[in-house]
Amino acid sequence: MDSLTFLGFNVDAWITIVTVFTMFTVLLTTKWRSDVVFLGAIGVLYVTGVLDAKEAFAGFSSTSVITVGVLFVVVAGLNHTGVLQGIVRYLLGAPKSYGKAVTRLMLPVALLSSFLSNTTVVALFVNIVKIWAKKLGVSPSKLLIPLSYASGMGGICTLIGTPPNLIISGLYEEHTGNSMNILATTIPGLFCLAVGVLSVIAMRRLLPDRKAPESAFESTGDYTVGLQVPSDNPHIGKTLGEAGLFHVNGGSLIKMSHFDNIPSPISEDEPIMGGDHLVYAGQIEDILSMAYERKLASDYGQVFSVNEIDNYRSLHTAYVKFGSELIGKTIESTTIEKDNDVILVAVSRSGERINTAPRNVVLAAGDTLLFICLKNFNAESSSMKDCLNFFDSDEVPNYGKGTIISSLIMITMVVLSALGIMPLLQCAFLAAAAMLLFRCCNMEQAMKAVNWEILMVFAGSAVLGTAIQETGIAEWLANGILDICGTNPIVVMTAVCFVGTFVTEFISNTAAGAMFFPIMYDAAEKLGYDPFPFLVALMISVSSSFATPIGSPTHMLVYGPGGYRFSDFLRIGLLMNIIILAANIFITSIVYPLTPLQ
Repeated sequence: MDSLTFLGFNVDAWITIVTVFTMFTVLLTTKWRSDVVFLGAIGVLYVTGVLDAKEAFAGFSSTSVITVGVLFVVVAGLNHTGVLQGIVRYLLGAPKSYGKAVTRLMLPVALLSSFLSNTTVVALFVNIVKIWAKKLGVSPSKLLIPLSYASGMGGICTLIGTPPNLIISGLYEEHTGNSMNILATTIPGLFCLAVGVLSVIAMRRLLPDRKAPESAFESTGDYTVGLQVPSDNPHIGKTLGEAGLFHVNGGSLIKMSHFDNIPSPISEDEPIMGGDHLVYAGQIEDILSMAYERKLASDYGQVFSVNEIDNYRSLHTAYVKFGSELIGKTIESTTIEKDNDVILVAVSRSGERINTAPRNVVLAAGDTLLFICLKNFNAESSSMKDCLNFFDSDEVPNYGKGTIISSLIMITMVVLSALGIMPLLQCAFLAAAAMLLFRCCNMEQAMKAVNWEILMVFAGSAVLGTAIQETGIAEWLANGILDICGTNPIVVMTAVCFVGTFVTEFISNTAAGAMFFPIMYDAAEKLGYDPFPFLVALMISVSSSFATPIGSPTHMLVYGPGGYRFSDFLRIGLLMNIIILAANIFITSIVYPLTPLQ
């Protein structure tokens, strides 16, 4: 069966090609979980015999995958001892110009992202930047894209800063028996970061000046209306549902208390009594119109801000994720409010509040939702965490001696690895054990910090890279690139990195790294050059996605808070892709001169 070929590929190669294209089509056009899609792809390659059992499941025992998993525990220790929050607290000041503000923001974010998860760093900074922008009199949209860019460019500065660096370095070690130093990408990465910061400042006019989504919630349209049930109201004795007072046009019932002023459960089955107090949030005009129809009286003319609802509830802001199951639906058509004991009171899109009943708004990616929740609401344990991003966590970091201990553990891990005293994986294991031993985090917090979906995608990406190489696809593509680009190593390096930069705008950078590793490796060997410099350039390229909000998880984190549109990333991002690509090729070829194989 392997001897059968079509257009130069055997059956196994065509199965791999169809599997890869199908997988990415599913990821781009459906809302399926990425880990399930990658696991399905591995299953297809194994069942069809493209890979044997050892090859198909080697990704799960890969040192780079295990390293990522262990590093999640290290980050949990830093998080729970307040190290990250403490750093943020003292980094930002009151710069006098936009250029100084961008520099003050991007450099520390890049530094943190060199050793920590980019997503963690950006999630930590989003709310801080919004508050900071207000103090500076700058729209958050002018700073949140630079925030996301900085995290990506910082991640490429070390092997542990971003998953593609780990997966490419892991594959390099498997192929050559030589391990990369944790700081192998530091000098090229810092140069690209400096170029990136200067480019953002120079192109600041291309950054949009959008209204913050939260500003749409500051208008009088978001006030609540207090109403009272008169003693002669015809609906007394009925339930809220029967009287049509539970679901109303233009608003939501957010509080109810009987004549004794003790809050009552908000349920369709709650009976109505004379003297009841009802509080609605939403469109005041619609609610007052409903009150007239249902013969309700004004509760002493009380109209108050949603921030003053009561001592038992609080406001939380969430953003609809890309690929969320809520896209194209209304909240009313789901059970989210009932399942999580929350109430949606307002929706904004691109910084403008949508002037219709919040529960009837057909949601889109990036929409900002304002919820009223119980005081003890925990977004991480709610059923909404998979479809919404919450940033206003009330969790307070535990400052103390653990803050110093966790910082020393992190520094020791990096130094031991950088000096080559111990392999990175061993350093990570010791650091994670130390975090638990010194109680920087407990076992439950450590296990919660491990993102199993990312690990599954990571392992699946490594397997795809193996299949692409084993079936000869990588060699065919490498030959094709050499036929087009000739034998000039710089031209070949640039061509592969160029394609990698733009492919990673649409697929996981981890998957892009695994897919392009065998192509770049084979191309370098066929040219007769040491693959190391080529792979360093590839690491930077597959993490340099600036042109679309789906190009990086951090872009998706700032998309909603910045009130951005898809085109906002294209305007500045396409130029950034080209600029960083040029800087990458230039500096990498200087730091790591291209040397022929002996």
